[in-house]
Amino acid sequence: MAHSDSESEPLFDDIEEDVEEEPEQDPEPDIEEETLDVPEDVTEGDDESPSEDSEDASAEDEEESSEQTVEISGDTLAEALAAELATQLGPSTLQSSQSQPAASKAPSPPPLRRRRSPSPAEIRRKALRLATGPRTFQVEAICALPHPVATHALAASHCMTHLLTGSDDGYIRDYDIFTALNGKNFLTAPQRHHSGVVEGIMKAGQLRFWWENPATNPVTGEDDRSFSPVYSLEMHSDGLWALTGSDTGHINLFTVRHEPGRLCHTFNAHRGPVSSMSLDHDEKGLFSAGWDGEAMQWDLNTGQRVRTFTSHGSQLMCIAVRPTNAVYSESGSPLVVHTEPEPLAFTPEGNAVPNTSTGPPQTDTDTKSDASDFDPLFDDEPEDAPKSTIISGTNLPQPPQRTSASTVAPPKGAPPLLDYERYKTFSPDILMTVAIDGQIMLWDKRVNSPGTGIGRLAIHEKTPPWCLSAAWSADGNQIYAGRRNSTVEIYDVRQSGRANLGAGPRLLKTLRNPISSRVVSCVVAFPDSKHIACASLDNIRLWNVAEAVESDISGRTKSGVQFKIIPGHHGGYISQMLVDPGARFLVSASSNRATWQGDSTRTVFVHDIKHIR
Repeated sequence: MAHSDSESEPLFDDIEEDVEEEPEQDPEPDIEEETLDVPEDVTEGDDESPSEDSEDASAEDEEESSEQTVEISGDTLAEALAAELATQLGPSTLQSSQSQPAASKAPSPPPLRRRRSPSPAEIRRKALRLATGPRTFQVEAICALPHPVATHALAASHCMTHLLTGSDDGYIRDYDIFTALNGKNFLTAPQRHHSGVVEGIMKAGQLRFWWENPATNPVTGEDDRSFSPVYSLEMHSDGLWALTGSDTGHINLFTVRHEPGRLCHTFNAHRGPVSSMSLDHDEKGLFSAGWDGEAMQWDLNTGQRVRTFTSHGSQLMCIAVRPTNAVYSESGSPLVVHTEPEPLAFTPEGNAVPNTSTGPPQTDTDTKSDASDFDPLFDDEPEDAPKSTIISGTNLPQPPQRTSASTVAPPKGAPPLLDYERYKTFSPDILMTVAIDGQIMLWDKRVNSPGTGIGRLAIHEKTPPWCLSAAWSADGNQIYAGRRNSTVEIYDVRQSGRANLGAGPRLLKTLRNPISSRVVSCVVAFPDSKHIACASLDNIRLWNVAEAVESDISGRTKSGVQFKIIPGHHGGYISQMLVDPGARFLVSASSNRATWQGDSTRTVFVHDIKHIR
């Protein structure tokens, strides 16, 4: 039986009342409208077909459920988010973001490293460095430190507050040079006679502390009551501790600033005197060289030996780590190849065509230094010198002729010559060792395989097989080596290409002292990377390496004398010299280091360095 209109009204009124009384139960008004439409469909339909009403209701339920499903689908949410972004960012920004696929989004940047503020010690050390190099220097001795015996080694802190001397009597002496220079104590007459100072006002040194260097029994390893001569010294930059190399092969670690002279540890490995030592950049590692022909690396935190550098067994006299402020190449190799235009070849008709010949990259060469295969100190110009060929009015230099007798024959067991292919694989972190037979060897510190990561520098056949001292330049780009024939050889480790000496680090020039000065026993570099001081038997000379030119046999040039004499030292061999990072003081010690028969002045001189702009 069909429902009447009057009967249906209370139904609708009840629904409306329910909706009005409980509006919170219906959060969406759309659902309310749909519910109200259902009775209207029922009243308009056939009264005698209840089954159809049920079917219509079920169909409407399915439509309602489908509409609700569409409303919560991901596409609808994406469209809503897109519309909201479009209103906030604008149409141009939205289009550019939609054009880029999700896969091509840039990765998130890596987290930034925490940059720590420099420590007070780093600030002090940086302030002590030479800021700008002057045009030249004027060096003069102002203080003398007389010693009873020869002094083999020197060491100082960066600020020069502590100056250590190691002597042949087995004592380490700590001097305060600032108190000596600012005081009014002058040398007495006996001290002047002992030091050989005849003229001028010379101040006396101020001794702060001294202590013994105990000897070690090479068999039992125990300390005895005798003292061991100090052949080498190294000191912490802030003067906390110092290392002494002894004649029996052991290395002692002492405190300096606190409880001076307290022995903390002894390193035992060398089978002979420790002739030279060099601290690593972080001052946590030590490199030592001895007369046994071996160089060793030590870990100062554990006191253990880390690595042994073995070459050809010749007595090592010097070891040095390349400075950290060296100018490195972009590829990481210490070799810097200067790009040059591609050489041209000429046809018989005179047309220039590219040269298709292959070969190792050529570097910029100094025609004065590298164009010839002869040494003007010993021989005349050879007949087969490189000459130019003229083709169609163009001078074409011919490639230099390589001769087998251009270099010294390597000693037995010596490492291979450092050629171009080997040297370009080196890292910038290089260790230099110098043997008394004149061989200078470069080691790649990152390579720890036997027979690899090592090469020796080429030596001219007229160079005597002898070298007692070599040093890095302050920028780590050049090596200065003192020779027996009164010369100092300058190598450039950034360049390669001296034709007659292979393709290793290039020999730039040779500085020649007067022949009467005899052997060059010590070389030290100044912080400006331009000046060096080389010590001979007669005097100490100051050279400007950047402006110096090679001289003739007599050591003279057209421009006159190229060096300055540093007064103070006259006669005797110089064992070691050091210059502080600020180029304020030059300290020199006299000794023959027991390597040969010779005299020494038994005096340490402190020189004042004046900067001339």
